[in-house]
Parts: sequence; C-alpha cells; structure tokens
Amino acid sequence: MINKIKRLIAVTSAGLLLILGGVPAVAMAADTPLITDSTCQGADLNLADDASSNTCKTSTADAGDNANTLVARVINIFSVIVGVVCVIMIIYGGFRYVTSGGESGNISTAKNTILYAIIGLVIVALAQFIVKFVLAKATGNS
Repeated sequence: MINKIKRLIAVTSAGLLLILGGVPAVAMAADTPLITDSTCQGADLNLADDASSNTCKTSTADAGDNANTLVARVINIFSVIVGVVCVIMIIYGGFRYVTSGGESGNISTAKNTILYAIIGLVIVALAQFIVKFVLAKATGNS
C-alpha cells in the first residue's frame, strides 16, 4: 500500500512538472519593449511613422495575409487544447497504471491510454509543420 502511494505521488509530481515546467521561463522575460509598441501590437496596429505622436496606424495587409493569420491562429489554439488534453491523458494513464493492482487487463488499458496520448501529441506536432508548409506554399511566402 505504501508503495502504491509513493508511486502515485511520483506520477503526480512528474505530471505537474510537465505541466508547470514552462512557467518560470515565461516569468523571466529578458527585455521589456516600449509601452507604445505593446499597445499597438494588441490591436494588430503599427506605430505611426512619427514616433513622437504616440499614435498607432492600421496595418495595410491584404485579405490573403489575414486569412493565413486566421487559419494559423485557429490551428495554434486547437493544437494547444489537444496538447493539454494529451498531457492530462498521459497523467490519467499513469495513475491507472499505478493503481492497477497488477491486473493484466487494467495494466494494458493504462498502457494503451498512455500510448494513444503520445501518438496524439506526435500528430498535433506534425500538424503544425504540415499547416505551416501548406500555407507557405499556397501563398508563396518562404
């Protein structure tokens, strides 16, 4: 019983490290840009040519670039959601593996859960590359 609890704590700790591993890197940003640059970025605006005016001008991108940006954003959001679900499923599969009690049916179910979650992560990663490649070829951008 004690070994099961130790394993459960180890799996939970490993899962939390996977999920929260990138948080310190985000908090330690190197240089902060000017506040006028930041305000213009939030609305897809550019700083006006006259920097002393502190005003933003709208970007002059064509509709093709807007469509590409929209598709890329949708794919990125979808990828993040699927990635989070896959990590949660890996943690869940690890939990089921630890609590299987040595029963072969439960062990194989837990292993399949982990395996399919990892396959899902690989597919999401490859989807990112495929979408960027197709968008680059379709629009002629390099």
